[in-house]
Amino acid sequence: MKFPKVYLLKDIAQIINCNFVGDADFPVYGMNEIHVVEPGDIVFVDHPKYYDKALQSAATIVLINKEVECPEGKALLISDDPFRDFNKLTKHFRPFQASNAAISDSAKIGEGTVIQPNCYIGHNVQIGKNCLIHANVTIYDNTVIGDNVMIHAGTILGADAFYYKKRPEGFDQLLSGGRVVIEDNVGIGALCTIDKGVTGDTTIGAGTKIDNQVHVGHDTVIGKKCLIASQTGIAGCVVIEDEVTLWGQVGTTSGITIGTKAVVMGQTGVTKSIEGGKTYFGTPIEESREKLKQLANVKRIPEIIEKLKQNDK
Repeated sequence: MKFPKVYLLKDIAQIINCNFVGDADFPVYGMNEIHVVEPGDIVFVDHPKYYDKALQSAATIVLINKEVECPEGKALLISDDPFRDFNKLTKHFRPFQASNAAISDSAKIGEGTVIQPNCYIGHNVQIGKNCLIHANVTIYDNTVIGDNVMIHAGTILGADAFYYKKRPEGFDQLLSGGRVVIEDNVGIGALCTIDKGVTGDTTIGAGTKIDNQVHVGHDTVIGKKCLIASQTGIAGCVVIEDEVTLWGQVGTTSGITIGTKAVVMGQTGVTKSIEGGKTYFGTPIEESREKLKQLANVKRIPEIIEKLKQNDK
C-alpha cells in the first residue's frame, strides 16, 4: 500500500506513538508485507526468528519490537507491539468508510457495463468496459476490474484476509488495506470469494476462468489464462503462473508457487511448490503418473501377500 504522499519517519512515529532509530526526515512511501516490500516501505516483525529476514528485506523501514543494530540506509520504528501498530497505520491510511448507497458515487463504471439488481459497488471501485455483473455480487472498496469481465451471482470480491495473531484474550485480526485486481477477459463463477491483500493486491490475470464456489486467499497472484474448477481453495500469498489448470476440490497451502502450465488433478492437496509443465495428483502431491503407479501397486498387496504365503508352504 502506497501512501498518498511521502511521509517522514518522525511523522509515522508520531502516528503510532513510538521511538525511532534513524534520520527523523527519512522518507516513507508506504507499508507492505514481507513478500511484496519495496524500498520506501514499512515492514513489521515481532518475532526474533524473523528479525534478519525483515532487516535484510527490500523494506527500508522496519517496525520491530526490539532495538537492534540498524542496517545502513534503513530506519527502525521501535514498538512494544508491531502487530498492533501496523494495524494503527492501516486504520490511519485506509480507514473503513461506511456506505449509504448500493453503488458508491466514487465508483467508476465503464461504457457498456451491465450491473444487475441487488449488487453492491463500494468506494473507489473501478470497473472497465463491457462487463456483466450478475445479481447480488458484492464488490468491496478499491477493487479494480478490467474490460469484458463476467462475474456471476453471489460472488464477493474484497473481503478481509484470514490473518490473525493469537492473544491471551483471543484472536487479533490483522486489518486488510489492500485490493483485489481483476484483469481483462476474466470470468468468475457464482458464489466465489476473493479476499483483498493485507497491504498489496490479490490479482486474477487476464483471460483466467474461475468456476463456481472457488475461494482465493489474500495477496495471491493468479496468472493469465488459468482454469480453476469448482470448490478449489487457494490459500494466501500463493503464486499461480500462467495457463495453470486446477481441477475440482484442489486445496493449497500458503506461500507456494505453481509453475506455468501445471495441471493439478481433482482433490489434490498442493503442499509445496511445483514445477510447471507437469500433471500432479494426490496428497501429499506427486506427479500423477508416479502416484497412479503407487496406487496400482497398493491394490496388488493382497495378491503379493498370498503368493508369499504359497512360497512359505
